[in-house]
Amino acid sequence: MASEQKILTTHAGSLPRPKRLTKLYADRVAGQQIDEEFLSQEAHEATKWVISQQKNAGIDIPNNGEQGREAFFLYIQRRIKGFGGKGKRKPWGDLLDFPDFAHFSQTNFAAKTMVSNREPPVAQEKITYVAPEENIAEINTFKKILRGTWPECNHAFMTAPSPGMLAAAMHNRAYPTHGEYLDALGEAVAVEYEAAVNNGLILQIDAPDLAMERHLTFADRPLSDFLEFAEGVISRINIAIRNLPRERIRLHVCWGNYEGPHHLDVPLKEVLPIITEANVGGFMFPFANPRHQHEIEVLKKIPLKPEQYLIAGVIDTLTNFIEHPEVIAQRLERAAEAVGDPKKIQAGTDCGFDTAAGMGRVTQDIVWAKLKAMRDGADLASRRLF
Repeated sequence: MASEQKILTTHAGSLPRPKRLTKLYADRVAGQQIDEEFLSQEAHEATKWVISQQKNAGIDIPNNGEQGREAFFLYIQRRIKGFGGKGKRKPWGDLLDFPDFAHFSQTNFAAKTMVSNREPPVAQEKITYVAPEENIAEINTFKKILRGTWPECNHAFMTAPSPGMLAAAMHNRAYPTHGEYLDALGEAVAVEYEAAVNNGLILQIDAPDLAMERHLTFADRPLSDFLEFAEGVISRINIAIRNLPRERIRLHVCWGNYEGPHHLDVPLKEVLPIITEANVGGFMFPFANPRHQHEIEVLKKIPLKPEQYLIAGVIDTLTNFIEHPEVIAQRLERAAEAVGDPKKIQAGTDCGFDTAAGMGRVTQDIVWAKLKAMRDGADLASRRLF
């Protein structure tokens, strides 16, 4: 999605949830009985709140902040039949090398009211998407609030996880092979992909698995095994979106939205040739954090296809530093140089600010200040580049 006049601003999806809503999600995940109607009301009010905050910050392409979901992929267990029990994610490979920091991080999280995505359910039987009405209700709620409070907003997006993210996190106990499990997941999430686009929204496919799983699921396996996994995920994504216009789809890839050493992150140059085979219009990568800032240069050697655009992460979602607009502008100028055309870039965040309810490290007041700084930085860059 190109702009002929300025650099558009957007973000990666999840935004801070109010404390009361976070507690409801945390209680439900912990097995406590909650009032589902009350939760729905709280999520509705929270959605109105984050939409107004995005408007005030000058975001061009907003979303619902994922307020109606407890986490960016865990929500799917209530829409897809076949998941149950409790699995166990492998530890982050990079944290194993730094036990002092691992203990520090674990202690901090233990003190928080939050939803953990470390013990997701597993596929216990063949999976089927069974709650399209819940998905449509989420979309309609978002669109209704948007029309009522921000009628001049021309573009908005909705997120959904990649089949690879679900396969990596929610382990297979029901299918003979990994490939068959990926096929089933791709068919299931295609319902959400099509619903977003067919209801006038931009679809963002969240695929941290295409980089993060190298130092998680595949930490003790050859790089070739991980790349084969990534190829399989891209293949299933392309099948799932085969009937959708590519210009209405963007793909978000990251190395995990957590503070840590990240010294084992797979280099972008290793996975980018596979990722760009996705039949989507845009790609979102995290180029603000200190581990991957330099990799914007990779796009010069491995360019996007002519019809594709880049959403450059220019805001770090793991620090309470508010980026200076000039820093943001310089990052966007480098992005424009890397892809060769300022009309083919947008400004975005590295990842979400609250990928699982309560996990966010940035306070909500600073989140909005960061988004406003992104607007100001994008305006600076636009004046120089257009």
